[in-house]
Amino acid sequence: MRVYILSRNEKLYSTRRLVEAAEQRGWEVRVIDYLKCAIEIMKGELQISYKGERLPVPDAIIPRIGASRTFYGTAMVRHFEMMDVFSVTGSLAIKRSRDKLRSLQILSRKGVDMPKTVFASNKTSSKDVLELSGGAPLILKILEGTQGVGVVLVDSNKAAKSVLDAFYGMEVNILVQEFIEEAGGADIRAFVVNGKVVGAMKRQGAEGDFRSNLHQGGFASSHKLTRQERATAIAAAKAMGLNVCGVDMIPSKRGPLVMEVNSSPGLEGIEKSTGIDIAGKIMSFIEESINTQNKIKRDNIGA
Repeated sequence: MRVYILSRNEKLYSTRRLVEAAEQRGWEVRVIDYLKCAIEIMKGELQISYKGERLPVPDAIIPRIGASRTFYGTAMVRHFEMMDVFSVTGSLAIKRSRDKLRSLQILSRKGVDMPKTVFASNKTSSKDVLELSGGAPLILKILEGTQGVGVVLVDSNKAAKSVLDAFYGMEVNILVQEFIEEAGGADIRAFVVNGKVVGAMKRQGAEGDFRSNLHQGGFASSHKLTRQERATAIAAAKAMGLNVCGVDMIPSKRGPLVMEVNSSPGLEGIEKSTGIDIAGKIMSFIEESINTQNKIKRDNIGA
């Protein structure tokens, strides 16, 4: 089995763990910096070159595409897909998940619960936005923000109006969401592989910080999901079309609310807090998928 991990940094914990898990199975594994790839498109022929070398076609790829490189990264993933290479995460699903507004629209349509969210242009008055969102306290999120950056909690309508006016003045796209106070700065990440939750952790924000993101000083611990949390995580992953993802939920009085579905979730927090071999679960999924594809091909040839 030949597997490529599309990652910009082979020293990252997640990339190293995926390499280890593949090597434990005796697979040929290689880390490919997708920004150093070039694609060739000719009549009836698709190729990918890496650092001037034409890459042999792998059996599978594992995309680890950075948020700031979504366009180029998904172009590479799509090219591999068109070469009939199995991708752990599809290019279209990656693009959907990276668009926060589109993600919420998809989840809403599929009946997945989430905090009430309002999106409006800078031509809409701040007063109207505040009325639609139900008033402070509110969470304001820059659409292009990642890892907790660009997320602001405002505790009064006056403060909310000031921040909204400032963002709108800078032509920044923002989401306005209800603040779930009872969550106490905590959220839950459920790691989903092939339609099943394989691990879950609770993330608690640093003291005085409502954000639970580990990059902002939060900490994680193993979490046993309720039946409703498990069902919500699986439904969210299915709605987004993601075979491997991290579903971030916030506990509320009305049940778990999905905040985000991450198409390239880190492995360090979930593996260290739960002791579960998540990288190994991903390799098992690849193996099962490739075996199924090969069986279908054999059956079609024999038909």
